[in-house]
Amino acid sequence: MLTRNFGIEIELTGITREKAAKVIAEHLEGIVQKEGDNYKVTASDGRIWKVVYDGSIQTQRKLEGRKVQAGSNYSVEIVSPILTYEKDIERLQEIVRALRKAGGFSERQNCTGIHIHLNGTDHTPRSLRNFVNIIYSRNDLLYTSLQIEQNRMKYCKKMDQSLVERMNKKKPKTFKEIEDIWYEGYYSSRGRHYHESRYHFLNLHSFFNGVGTVELRGFNGTLHAGKIRSYILLALAMNHQALTQKSASSKKPQIENPKFAMRTWLNRIGFIGEEFKNPREHLIKHLEGSAAWRFQNIA
Repeated sequence: MLTRNFGIEIELTGITREKAAKVIAEHLEGIVQKEGDNYKVTASDGRIWKVVYDGSIQTQRKLEGRKVQAGSNYSVEIVSPILTYEKDIERLQEIVRALRKAGGFSERQNCTGIHIHLNGTDHTPRSLRNFVNIIYSRNDLLYTSLQIEQNRMKYCKKMDQSLVERMNKKKPKTFKEIEDIWYEGYYSSRGRHYHESRYHFLNLHSFFNGVGTVELRGFNGTLHAGKIRSYILLALAMNHQALTQKSASSKKPQIENPKFAMRTWLNRIGFIGEEFKNPREHLIKHLEGSAAWRFQNIA
């Protein structure tokens, strides 16, 4: 699962887009170019990182130790090129830490988020249906685990029950059939970039609208490098499960102990071994119960 391509978008404020571009360029031995109000950084390996404006971010900066309102140039969204976990995760974490050290921050009051795009090339109609069911069946557990902020819910809604029911009733065999189910009930053009259907934890609009990726939007903004690593691993693991499982049920499991349920599910989808210890801890931290016992009344 760690060999599959992904991209990441990280929203932040506290520093300007120009400053963020310079920080990235410094770490990648790259060249900064201004493009209107945005910037691009061409790294020494030829890959391009973008630093762009996002109107949803509540911009701030630090002034004499206080956070105050800031201009639109403090709206920063980092858009990575195509990455792989094994080759790029350490460098990505270094960049995140450098942005934080430079004064960047990403907190609940700023309405920032993190979006992870997964390569859609290997997906089939079956695997997309699997992905929908995987997310839906773990809706509540994921939203509690990831502490998704209320002010971000309109940008990453839970999977819709009626969509899931239509998907499993019709059992689509082609991408066109899945696409029709995905857009059912919407009246705006499917070709619209900011189509309403995209604002869900799982976004297939990016898959059908020429980008060719499956996007996961259910992550709060952060410049904590360890949390970002955990989010990427979770996205890759769920993607791998969708691709490799023969089928996935939309039935929500009975959960007596959320922390135990999350830990056992993470183990099942690949979070095994020392490398995954810290990511596991990040992902179960906010859940109630015991990670060791299914039934909490066991001494």
